[in-house]
Amino acid sequence: MAQSGPHAARDRRASPADLNRQIAARLREAADLYARQGANPFRTSAYRRAADTIDGLPEGVDHLIEREGMDGLVRLPGIGRGIAAAIVEMVRTGRWSTLDRLRGAVNPEQLFQAVPGIGPELARRIHETLQIDRLEDLEAAAHDGRLARVPGLGRRRIQAIAAALAQMLARPRRRPRPPEQEPPVDMLLEVDREYREKAAAGKLPTIAPRRFNPAGEAWLPVLHTSRDGWHFTALYSNTARAHELGRTRDWVVIYFYDHDHGEEGQRTVVTESRGRLAGHRVVRGREAECMDYYAGGGEQEGS
Repeated sequence: MAQSGPHAARDRRASPADLNRQIAARLREAADLYARQGANPFRTSAYRRAADTIDGLPEGVDHLIEREGMDGLVRLPGIGRGIAAAIVEMVRTGRWSTLDRLRGAVNPEQLFQAVPGIGPELARRIHETLQIDRLEDLEAAAHDGRLARVPGLGRRRIQAIAAALAQMLARPRRRPRPPEQEPPVDMLLEVDREYREKAAAGKLPTIAPRRFNPAGEAWLPVLHTSRDGWHFTALYSNTARAHELGRTRDWVVIYFYDHDHGEEGQRTVVTESRGRLAGHRVVRGREAECMDYYAGGGEQEGS
């Protein structure tokens, strides 16, 4: 039976020093993967500095989080809000979705099952309906109304999931960032275009996703790029739905990181198949802005 409470993910036999070493090792592994995949050196060095800080803590990082929350982590040298959120995720869930993504091992359905009230079938429906793979994004979806689009989820159950996530992520509830605080649509479409062009030309490093890849082939291109203070990671969607519809070379998932605020988010870009945007690349959830972009002379490019 799964453990519960704030230390559910921690091995009860692990000493505070062992836990700190495990988290520092994951941060260093992420830094190494970012470096091999051509990411901005800033991100690589940021993770390494944070790993050194966690390694040098005189107490278990889980005790610090329990006592002071995420703010306690942010007060440590070299740890911003983005890395602090990653450490909280590791302590609370035993997993780190960003590292799984870099490894090609992301399994959001398994991650979502760590949330009380979410079983295998509901986790699958959430992922297929919303195309998200992080607990942070699941929490945002619970508050902005998107989770209500998932079949079988009513208001009370969504409230229970939101409350469980607030406890797991150990921070006050807050409203998700509105689209105007995300990268602009034209920037997301530029990243999408760069990714698909470089992937088609064989100019990107590739990783071997564990899902839907029995041969272990390193087929999934990954792009790390930066624009105007935003850091981006782009990959083709390797979901069951994308494979079912034959869209694994069309749907592009773009993860973005705001250096100033240390927060992450994601959007999926697809080729629209119907309506006024048919044939155009569209950022899911921001279709109205895409309409304005193309009406204003934006490049009209499809798959």
